[in-house]
Amino acid sequence: MGFFLSLSFRSTSSLAVPMDPTSSYAFLVRDIRSLDVTGNFNPCELLLTGDQAFPVLVSSTRQPLIAASQYGKGRMVVAAHENILQLLQFLPLVKNALEWLRPSPGAQVGVHQSMDALSEMLLSNGVKVHPGAALGDSLGVYCINAYDDSQADELVRFVKRGGGLLIGGQAWHWSSMHGQEKVLQEFPGNRVTSVAGIYFTANVGENGVFPVPQNMPRIPLITQHGLDLQNDLNTLLNGIPEFQLQDSVPSCLLIHGVLAFPISMTDSYETFLGAAYYGRGRVVVVAHECLLDTLPTETFLLNAIGWLTARKGGKVGLGGNFQILYSILNRARIPCELTTLKEGLSVYCCTAYRDEEKEKIHEFVSEGGGLLIGGQAWYWTSQNPSSRAMAEYPGNKILNKFGIGITGESISSESYPAGQGRDVASSYHFRKALSQFREHILNKKALQPPYMWLKMLAPDASTFLEIPAANSRPFSSVHEDMGETIQIRGIPDVSASNSISSSSDEAVLLHFAWGLYNVGSMAQTIWINGTNDGEEAWRSTRMYVPPGKTVTLIFPSKATGAKFQVQIGCHSDNLSNAEKLERPPVVVRRFPVTSQRMEVSSLWGGLLYIIVPKKSSVGTISVTVEGAAMAPYFKHGETRVSDWQNTIRHYPAPWAELETANIILTVPSDEARKMDDPETLLSTWARMMKAVAELASIPLVFPRPERIVTDVQISAGWMHSGYPVMANVRAIQEIVDVQAFHTKGIWGPIHELGHNQQNRGWNFPPHTTEATCNLWSVYVNETVLNIPRGKAHSELRPDVRKKRIEKYIQEGAQLENFEEFTALEPYLQLQEAFGWEPYKHLFAEYQKMTSVPTDNKSKMNLWAEKFSQAVSKNLAPFFQAWGWPIEDKISQKLARTYPPWKEDPMMKYWR
Repeated sequence: MGFFLSLSFRSTSSLAVPMDPTSSYAFLVRDIRSLDVTGNFNPCELLLTGDQAFPVLVSSTRQPLIAASQYGKGRMVVAAHENILQLLQFLPLVKNALEWLRPSPGAQVGVHQSMDALSEMLLSNGVKVHPGAALGDSLGVYCINAYDDSQADELVRFVKRGGGLLIGGQAWHWSSMHGQEKVLQEFPGNRVTSVAGIYFTANVGENGVFPVPQNMPRIPLITQHGLDLQNDLNTLLNGIPEFQLQDSVPSCLLIHGVLAFPISMTDSYETFLGAAYYGRGRVVVVAHECLLDTLPTETFLLNAIGWLTARKGGKVGLGGNFQILYSILNRARIPCELTTLKEGLSVYCCTAYRDEEKEKIHEFVSEGGGLLIGGQAWYWTSQNPSSRAMAEYPGNKILNKFGIGITGESISSESYPAGQGRDVASSYHFRKALSQFREHILNKKALQPPYMWLKMLAPDASTFLEIPAANSRPFSSVHEDMGETIQIRGIPDVSASNSISSSSDEAVLLHFAWGLYNVGSMAQTIWINGTNDGEEAWRSTRMYVPPGKTVTLIFPSKATGAKFQVQIGCHSDNLSNAEKLERPPVVVRRFPVTSQRMEVSSLWGGLLYIIVPKKSSVGTISVTVEGAAMAPYFKHGETRVSDWQNTIRHYPAPWAELETANIILTVPSDEARKMDDPETLLSTWARMMKAVAELASIPLVFPRPERIVTDVQISAGWMHSGYPVMANVRAIQEIVDVQAFHTKGIWGPIHELGHNQQNRGWNFPPHTTEATCNLWSVYVNETVLNIPRGKAHSELRPDVRKKRIEKYIQEGAQLENFEEFTALEPYLQLQEAFGWEPYKHLFAEYQKMTSVPTDNKSKMNLWAEKFSQAVSKNLAPFFQAWGWPIEDKISQKLARTYPPWKEDPMMKYWR
């Protein structure tokens, strides 16, 4: 799962093959479904900017609380409070983290003395560590808190050479004493973790029990970082009234990083100067190299050098023929030399036309250097028309990591007032604009004027999507945010008769869709559990295939011979024999998975499933789906209520699925969208399904969850059992009205689920088919909902029951009349006398029996005998009173073996 092949602490190279964040995330959270971030501590929020950084745990409001990243040959896991690494509730995660961080399986783990509680927890749970260890080459992993930076440089070198770092702390308390604006640059922990693109912030994190989803969570578009960017702008633009660019045509910069900001822009929001913080260092970008080597920009260049060194001075390296800049620096008595990037420099100046020093520049900035870089990309774009500038232009291979891109678009103005960039609040920033647009779309928030940025956002979205994002969570999260916005609003129609403005919502959405499609991000990669110990199981993709639309699925090679199928639609009843049709008779299509790439479609459309055959052992597989729409899907214990409220329930598919332990409810999306918080409903269903399993004496986790699907027309009745249980859509309230569950009880759905638990060995059709399934209805209502049986169903009121028994007896206790609630009665009488335990015992015993008779008479005699054994009473007279065909030999055997049942309620009816 991504271990390093080797570890050499003697190596001077920091280059390493990038890890796969998806596999790393899966490893770190294996066997963990939720994490309890509660107790007497408050975490802070983490900020993730590094292209190798990814979240491991996020709160309900998407605040990252645990994150991981790679730096050089090593790795780090960062927790937003040291208690997250020291409390027993986090032990499974800590064990996973240590294994992931080890450069080799046997590498030693050292724990700093500040983390003694971590040492004690690990040692007491069988994990070998070295408490109070000093940092050294003999260690493979080091654990420390984030409050001391005396070893910051050594820790960075340790990780860069291949070591693993486990570090925890919070910065909100530190900020209260030192100032929020200093946290990112000066908080001790950030002196270490920032080199890998992870920062502790002054923001207080959320407490709670947070789900750990199977798919890696997203990183927020915007995180409040606390930096005083207005002060930075004042420093960079001090003494500059305007920029004169008559002799150069700059490119337009795309400012897209969380810690990047525009320095100056035109009145059309086109940026030509930008800056960024990254790791310990800083970056300034000019959109034409001439701006780096001309006298009119002398004041700005000196300001930039001062800002890049944080006024600490140091030598400037000029990696190009910058003769005028060399003279400017000499006059200002700033040490400088014409050189390639080397040790001892504080600032490095170069053009954006070569990327041979890319890795060295990244390391230089990460560890505290300042980068001054310039170049335009419009000429390169004209010479490489089939290439994507943001991905392939040399300068962008350096700059994308820092959150700034040089686009292929040029700026045609000649004079640029520097004052346009002085107000950071009004500056255009891609992430800020995208965040505001999403709020506008998702929550119907009105856009605030001026609207010029909306026109910028549309093409900038397409430009941003050119940046490779496959293995970068900060970039792929933005892709997903855009895709989700499209899913909610849909792709707009545009034509001669339906034209749209280039400054409209529709124009932005069109650019989102086109850009995502071109880079393949319209595809969704999902994880499917290919292991199935039970019968054939439907695995939800959480997607919908529109009617008549072709959808492409890409499977791994091991799935092609595993007898998997793709299914479109969940309304599986065949209505071909119905006298009247309210929907097409057959609306489900299946396709065998015989090749890795498949194209599927359905005239009627429907929810998309992967069908896993019984006894499958393929394991978890990834499936890529292109062309499907997202469907509302809420999984209890995984989906955040805020995500459901703000986005997920608005997905455009007409059918939604609500999942909890052992059952999935498929309901119309219009009904699901009315639910502000499905947690209450699903937690109730989880308890009810646990009760179903308890009475049936089966494992509490079903091999496949049961399903209830609502349909406009079903093949029989109001509801019927099976996989799935089918229910008329007009019965929706019987399935989702949790308030009614607790006041009136629930009957029909549990009745059908009870059918699914019936065993042919103790079911005597047609007599008990519609009777014994009701044992589950009674059990669930009484043990989970506290609804007595007489209230749960009117047929079980005491007076109704008494009359029914008397009528049955008066008519001769004939088995031909022993059906439905009459047939249920003896089972209720036995339960009222002996409780539920005999049923649980017998249901378990029948599951193990290998030879059970097939005719009703023999099966009824066996049941009478088995129940008598379970309660140590002779029940033969009781069953005979009910007209059961008890054989003489069984009656005599039970009379010899067990005492009579003196409290037999049927004694007065004995013949």
